Amino acid sequence: MTDHLNPDTRRLIVLDMAGTTVADGGLVERAFERAAERLGVEPGSADHAGKLQYVRDTMGESKISVFRHLFGAEDLAQRANAAFEQAYGELVDGGLIAPIPGAREAVEKLRADGRTVVLTTGFARVTQDAILDALGWQDLADLTLCPADAGGRGRPYPDMVLAAFLRTGAVADVRDAVVAGDTSYDMLSGVRSGAGIVAGVLTGAHDRAALTGHGATHVLGSVAELPALLERVAHEESGEPGA
Repeated sequence: MTDHLNPDTRRLIVLDMAGTTVADGGLVERAFERAAERLGVEPGSADHAGKLQYVRDTMGESKISVFRHLFGAEDLAQRANAAFEQAYGELVDGGLIAPIPGAREAVEKLRADGRTVVLTTGFARVTQDAILDALGWQDLADLTLCPADAGGRGRPYPDMVLAAFLRTGAVADVRDAVVAGDTSYDMLSGVRSGAGIVAGVLTGAHDRAALTGHGATHVLGSVAELPALLERVAHEESGEPGA
């Protein structure tokens, strides 16, 4: 029987993209503003301000779910989502995204250590692929997932983490999974999946209080610190000298 406290079994790492491994410089808000204007939401209006605040508050959630809440009718939600994806893609093509410092190296280190890395997003596949293409990250991770790849439900549901668990077969017990993200929705998704380590990072949308308040087991300055965290936890659990 696999002991889920054996550090050698923590071989599935599920990482968020925007805000965690990718710095997008506020592109979500900018893309939303473009999309909202295309749907007739007047810039500077109270309606615009309220909708933008909701977008900020729900960073990390599946974007179509956000637009369903904001616009109600499914046809309007789909139009808004399509406009958002188009606007975000235009901004990505404009070179306005970059890796979080040390993120690529962290992923490469995790994989070199024999771990399986999965990149997840609340965006649609077309936007996820645009980001990966812009960064040259098509082959960086073992697997990439968007909500549609996990049955359509994004965060805060646990579906993408569980899809990573099922598709990769990297670990025998979901408690051996490690989830990292920058939002409360990332933390909820990790906790609800049963992942043993749910690490918040401070490079994105939410602060330490929001991350810990939604279940973070650890809070890191950035994802670049994740390999060292896993090594430290392994030492602590094994009782090796120098832990």
